[in-house]
Amino acid sequence: MSGNEVITQELCKDFDMKDGEMREFEVQGQSVLLVRNNGVFSAVGNKCSHYGAPLSKGVLVGDRVRCPWHGACFNVRNGDIEEFPGLDSLPCFKITVENGSVYIVTSKKALESTKRIKSMSSRCAGDRSTVVIIGTGPSALVCAETLRQEDYKGRIVLVTREKHVPYDRTKLSKAMNAKAVEIYLRSTEFYKEHDLEVWTEKEAVSVNTDEARVKFTDGSFLQYSQLLIATGSRPRELKCPGSTLKNVFYLRCPEDANVISEAATNKNVVIMGSSFIGMEVAAFLADKACSVSVVGKSDVPFQAVMGTQIGEVAMKLLMERGVKFYMRTEAKEIQGNDGQVKDVVLRNGTQLPADVVVAGIGVTPVSNFLKGSSVAVDTRGAIYVDQFMRTSVHDVFAAGDVVSFPLAMMDGRRANIGHWQMAHSHGRIAALNMLNKQVPVTSVPFFWTSLLGKSIRYAGFGEGFTEIVIKGALEELKFLAFYLKDDIVVAVSSMNFDPIVSQVAEIIFSGKRITKKEVLAEDFINVIGKLG
Repeated sequence: MSGNEVITQELCKDFDMKDGEMREFEVQGQSVLLVRNNGVFSAVGNKCSHYGAPLSKGVLVGDRVRCPWHGACFNVRNGDIEEFPGLDSLPCFKITVENGSVYIVTSKKALESTKRIKSMSSRCAGDRSTVVIIGTGPSALVCAETLRQEDYKGRIVLVTREKHVPYDRTKLSKAMNAKAVEIYLRSTEFYKEHDLEVWTEKEAVSVNTDEARVKFTDGSFLQYSQLLIATGSRPRELKCPGSTLKNVFYLRCPEDANVISEAATNKNVVIMGSSFIGMEVAAFLADKACSVSVVGKSDVPFQAVMGTQIGEVAMKLLMERGVKFYMRTEAKEIQGNDGQVKDVVLRNGTQLPADVVVAGIGVTPVSNFLKGSSVAVDTRGAIYVDQFMRTSVHDVFAAGDVVSFPLAMMDGRRANIGHWQMAHSHGRIAALNMLNKQVPVTSVPFFWTSLLGKSIRYAGFGEGFTEIVIKGALEELKFLAFYLKDDIVVAVSSMNFDPIVSQVAEIIFSGKRITKKEVLAEDFINVIGKLG
């Protein structure tokens, strides 16, 4: 059979599926998602374009299906991606209904494609406008792609101080030995094909908003018609004596990850910080280093975000792999020998042997180059933006980890959120508003962490939660945690309980509320299902 030969296959009878139902079907060895909504059948690829999760296990609300793993959303009528993470849309298939039977009409070639890049315009010589994007994280890339998808024909320049085109930064702490090229989000050819210039190893030192130009460390300038600042965050530096010794590392780029992975093999490793970066690095190195010790200020890892009980679960997981924890303390001094790390002395007096120290004690927004400009920032350096990702200066936008923005689910209260998913969303919103579309940011925060093959998913914004309701069995690593504030669910986390986190994200997105009473109900899964 040739790749373009038409394939017609019966999937089911029309009475087999109710409105609001979705099912997975296999067609020529490929997985297809069939949906019935308002009496109309539609079909798209069943694999999420992000990491390939089966969308049939996700959450369907109207014409929108949300991935059970990381929360990406797709329109089931046309396959378009509507919420992130991920860059690509889904293939969409023709469905016909004849004599009570539902048929898919497609080709082998169409079935073999699990992702679809939206059609994009190219630069037009007659368009003299220029969008400059500082940074090459997900905000930057999604902004650039969205501009082209929306038929912007001006010049687009992405500028980064790093050596690489945009890559999957979430892999740095989860797959530390991966080479940079293996985690590129797009091939280098992609940028040429769509007239996207990527300037590497070029660092911005100032922005003159009166003259609409960016200055770089090499003294060169770049004029812009519109500017997106998507510089992300940088690791906070250790302040204790000895923090500049050799083999004290920070994790920011692929080179850092590779060097840490290599230096830690069969060595004593001390990780400063017990939040997500620190814990993921500890999990990755657990079976590679001679010893791994985690030092944290809180009682347990993840405590501020996920609470004590979830933190204890994560801690126990790693302890079973030999990772040692030193909590409620911090480094007093890093001692060395011949300029290289030898051990770490903690404030509680404990002395830890250390050949390698990895610092994961938090991050700060990268906005220092805006000093003296008219772009407003808060006391931490986060750039103030409105719901359209506009800064205090006309035609200057900002997105991602570097911004303080009004969070829709918190009635516009400002937040600085360093999530991979949220950065994608910011990039899209910035691009649409550069084109005067007046589209506000409405995404619900969604993130995940992976430890030794176990994933914890989280949706919402739980800052300042006053109570946690646990469902399931923590000891069996199958649980849900609902974070409450004033008896209303503001966030949820889970392990091995898909797709509840995605379901809660959809409920919060719709503007509905989940109460403590509903969470405590014996049939809470059905109660939440009805809300969705």
